[in-house]
Amino acid sequence: MLDLYWTLGEYIVKNQEQHSWGDAFIKSLAKDLQKEFPDMKGFSETNIKYIRRWYSFYMKGLQGVAEIENNDSKSKGLQAVAQFDERVINHIKQIPWGHNQRIINKCKTIDEAIYYVNKTIENGWSRNVLEHQIESGLYGREGKSITNFEKRLPALQSDLARQTLKDPYHFDFLTIREGYDERELQKELVDKISDFLLELGEGFAYIGKEYHLNINGDDFYIDLLFYNLKLHSYIVIELKAEKFKPEHLGQLNFYVTAVNRELKTDRDNATIGLLICKDKNDVVCEYSLEQISQPIGISKYEITKLLESEYKSSLPSIEEIEKKIKEIDTDN
Repeated sequence: MLDLYWTLGEYIVKNQEQHSWGDAFIKSLAKDLQKEFPDMKGFSETNIKYIRRWYSFYMKGLQGVAEIENNDSKSKGLQAVAQFDERVINHIKQIPWGHNQRIINKCKTIDEAIYYVNKTIENGWSRNVLEHQIESGLYGREGKSITNFEKRLPALQSDLARQTLKDPYHFDFLTIREGYDERELQKELVDKISDFLLELGEGFAYIGKEYHLNINGDDFYIDLLFYNLKLHSYIVIELKAEKFKPEHLGQLNFYVTAVNRELKTDRDNATIGLLICKDKNDVVCEYSLEQISQPIGISKYEITKLLESEYKSSLPSIEEIEKKIKEIDTDN
């Protein structure tokens, strides 16, 4: 169907450019197509306008890429652009029409649009997940964490690990009071683990909170422990409800080393640490990572709206709600 839409979009755009046909042409075309193909959906006037817009969006973007490429290298540029065009067009036809509509509605540039097309194909996103990722600004956040991966991981794993992390992380799904501490932040994230996993991204599997390690008789507790199926690595996450300080890295560096020694097997890649803090100075982060021996990333998190303490205390807990439901069931 999308092959037909693309051909139809090309026909409309070229004829409107050559003959200065207005929207009356779209209206007439919609009626003709509905009459000719009464059993086929997708030929409403509104949808045909979307088809025109869809085709125009990508063709204008691809022409912009072509101009840049041709300025850089005329002969090689033409061939590269032709191959790039074909790949892009094939990719956008692989995702459902509803996904395509949302992408052109919400993306400002072709680079951003292609990013979300590829992510949808890679991860099998539903329309709602795609919309959530666009609205969360994933395109501008992915791969932006401050890390030492280039120096601490092999090249291929370094690139993939860097793209796995984000900066900032959006925790707007939390219901948390003003003046919260790290323990409360951890509890809220675990209580909303499905939302947290969606924000962390594809491939993360939750292992546990306050994960216990006994090392030669001494007890240690990791804030949050995950395994990433794409990286084949344990991910140690430490939370800080304050601005980043260099001393935060010492503990995380130790935990990453400990997981490598205690949990990692020969089938696993190197364990990665991620410190998620309330705020950070990027230069301080870079300096602090210089002498850290383990691969670690530093990101901040954002919570748009906090509850006032009085309001938070008045909300029933999950346990209280479940207890009330059981009482109602017993009475009935």
